[in-house]
Formats: sequence, C-alpha cells, structure tokens
Amino acid sequence: MYSRDSWGGPLEINATDSATEDERSRNLQDVDRAALSRPLDETQQSWLLGPGEQKKKKYVDLGCIIVSRKIFKWTLGTILFAAFLAGLIALIVNTVPRHRHKHPPPDNYTLALHKALMFFNAQRSGKLPKHNNVSWRGNSGMQDGKSSDHSAAIKDLVGGYYDAGDAIKFNFPASFSITMLSWSVIEYSAKYEAAGELEHVKEIIKWGTDYFLKSFNSTADTITTLAAQVGLGDTSGGDSPNDHYCWMRPEDMDYDRPVTECHSCSDLAAEMAAALASASIVFKDNKAYSKKLVHGATTLFKFSREQRGRYSAGSSEASIFYNSTSYWDEYVWGGAWMYFATGNSSYLKLATAPGLAKHAGAFWGGPDYGVLSWDNKLAGAQVLLSRLRLFLSPGYPYEEILRTFHNQTSIIMCSYLPVFTSFNRTKGGLIQLNHGRPQPLQYVVNAAFLAALYSDYLDAADTPGWYCGPNFFSTDVLRSFAKSQVCDILLL
Repeated sequence: MYSRDSWGGPLEINATDSATEDERSRNLQDVDRAALSRPLDETQQSWLLGPGEQKKKKYVDLGCIIVSRKIFKWTLGTILFAAFLAGLIALIVNTVPRHRHKHPPPDNYTLALHKALMFFNAQRSGKLPKHNNVSWRGNSGMQDGKSSDHSAAIKDLVGGYYDAGDAIKFNFPASFSITMLSWSVIEYSAKYEAAGELEHVKEIIKWGTDYFLKSFNSTADTITTLAAQVGLGDTSGGDSPNDHYCWMRPEDMDYDRPVTECHSCSDLAAEMAAALASASIVFKDNKAYSKKLVHGATTLFKFSREQRGRYSAGSSEASIFYNSTSYWDEYVWGGAWMYFATGNSSYLKLATAPGLAKHAGAFWGGPDYGVLSWDNKLAGAQVLLSRLRLFLSPGYPYEEILRTFHNQTSIIMCSYLPVFTSFNRTKGGLIQLNHGRPQPLQYVVNAAFLAALYSDYLDAADTPGWYCGPNFFSTDVLRSFAKSQVCDILLL
C-alpha cells in the first residue's frame, strides 16, 4: 500500500565534481609541492647538473675573519631568502586590491523574485515577526476567530494572508497559492538558495500552513466543519462596516470580522489538503512538522470525500469573489499530492480513476482547457502526474490513465505555442487566457510555470521534445514561451 520515495527527488542534480577554482588551485599547489620535494632520479640529474666540480676548501677568508665555508653559505642564503621574502610580501600588498570586489548586481529575474516574495510579507495578517521587511505593516487581525459566532473546534484564526487590497482571508485561493509555492520549492530549491530566498520562501509557506492548521481541528482524525473565510466584502446589503465598505489599514480595523464555515466543501478541503501535503515535502527535514502537515492533510482529504459539495454553493460571499465551479479537479490534484506526500497507493488509485478524470474534464478540450487557476487545477494535476509517469513509471493499473494525462499535457503545451490559435495574444505576444472574462496575469504566470516545468521534466527524462500532431517541437520552444511571457510581464 505504501511505496518508498514516491516523489522521486527534485529536478536539480548537484554535480559531484563541483570543485571551486580555489580548490583546484590548492590541488595544483599540492602537486607542485610534491614535485619539488621528490628526489631527482639519475636521468633528471644528468640533464640539470654540470660536470663534477673539484673539491673546494672548507674555510673562507673574509680578510678580518676566517669562517667555515658551510656557515658562510648558510648565512648568505638566509640573508638573500629574507630579502626575497620581504620583497615578495611588498609586491603582494601592492598588487592585491585594497577593497574586496563587490558581487555583480542581481539580474532582473532575481530582482522580480525578491519583490514577488516581498508581496507575501506585505499581505501577512496577525502578529508579525520582527524581521518582516515591510516597514509600514504592523500587527493586525489579532481577534480573528476568537468570537463565539462559529464552531467551538475553531478557536483562533489569527495569522494567514489577506487576499488583496482588502483584509479578507479566503482559504480557497490562498491554499492554491501555498501549493504552487511548495511545488516550486520542491523542484527548484537550489535556485531559491542561489537567490538568497530559500529560507524566506519556506517561511512564507509555513506562515500559510500554520494558519490552515488553525482552520479546523487538525489534531482530530475526522472533522465536520472547516473555516473558509474571515471577514466580509459584500456591500450590497447596506452600509454595515466590512472589509470593502471600510477601506483602511488592516492595523486600524475596529469592526466585527465574522468567520464563514462550511460543512460540505470538497473543493476547499481537497485544495487545503494539497497545500499541507505539498508543504510536508518542503519541510521533510523537519520530521515533526512534516508529520503534522501530513496528518492535517489526511484529515482534510477524508472530509472532502465524506462531505460532498462546492464550498461556494453555501456562501454568497464565496460565490461573488471566488466561485468554485467543481470539486472533481481538486480530487485529482489533492489525491496526487497526497500520494507524493505519503506513498499511500490508495491516493494514486483515486487520482487515476477514469470516472474521476472524466468528471474533472480530462477527456475533452473546452475553451479554457489548459488554464491553471485557483478554480481549476486539472492542468496542474496532469503535469504533476506526467512527472510520475516519466520518472517512476508505476505501471499497471495506473499506466493507462497516466498515459492519457501525459498525452493531454502534450496537447496543453501545444495550445500555449504561438503557432497555434487556441488562445488570443496581445500585439506584444502575451497569451490571453480565461476567455471572455477578466484575464489577470496569474493565468499567464501559471502557464509559463507549467511550460518551463514540463520542459525540465522532459529533459530530465532524456526526451528532446514532444509532438503536436505531425510536428515535433523541442523543449527549447517551451522555455522560449515561458521566458517570453515573463519578459512581457516584467517589460523586459
């Protein structure tokens, strides 16, 4: 039922021969010293030495004193060596720069990463850490979840992230954000570390998962309720103070912030399970915390299966701001992450069930097919499960549906390419997803991420590319697409 190393490791491969220039230099110096200290053989001596000299006198007459020839040579040699050493030190002091060279400035992509992660710091709710690098932010929402207007199982909802310019905390889109961040860290932790952001992004993830664990009874094996939202934003009912009626700093909020609970919210619970499960892989070296996350994810996913329904169906607020259209895609997505986190094959069996895939829309290409978002995770789930097939190939009974997901992923990647007309593009080449509705950049960056990730998956599997109909495209085409979208967003 359980398998070892379900994830199969990150994409980044640390080279075994990673000696630095300094290390190589030291090795060469060791070789040089060894060569100098080794006695010369007869052939080498015959090349280097002149004919034998006549026997010399044992003493040297300096005029005022007669000294031993051996002492004279030793004294003269010592003086000459000391003079040479003094000159060498002076030369080194004059040659070495007086100031250390500065590191080259970070490139635009690294700068963008710093600023993107800083946004999460700005959106934090609760008691902020002293090292939070957003000077205008302070503690806020310190009474969230402490009123008596909700289930006794939920006692404290301080923390988490505000959704946007308001101060509402929506667990549905927030948990998707944490899942995506965790996925990026799992695959590209070395790149985060090279940018000096690995510990920061892990802290961002933990700030979110700590809050999610407060949203339900995370110590229990079975739950019947889950906090979906803190605060209100609907202003159609009058002038009652809420997060959209009162535009102010979160630190200045003085109105009631009710908690919205759900009792049948498969989509929300499965997405939160995905967030905790993926984060458990990020924190696998912290065994106690990783285990806590896995337990919480298990409880949530069980709840999502037992209490069927869309979270937004029972909440007017959710239906206005973050309406969920289905929970089947969250079952595939959450089931895949649960399998990678636990190795429990029952989750893989669920995620690859043909009936579940059919309900999730895996077998048809609608106008928004391939658009990964907080509402529809199917495209991400298919790329994630294609990874499993490419790297671990679990075989029967999963191969048939995994092959289908893999083929559908190839179709999605084809739809991203400008040679096809699946999606419109701006004059500058920015892809326009989410037909006929608002088209924020989140859809673009999700597509770029999937394209870059799938390209790396193919390269890691020694696959040079993929087919779009009869035409073969190399993985470089996907990287070019991803880079072009990021450059358009950053105006590079």
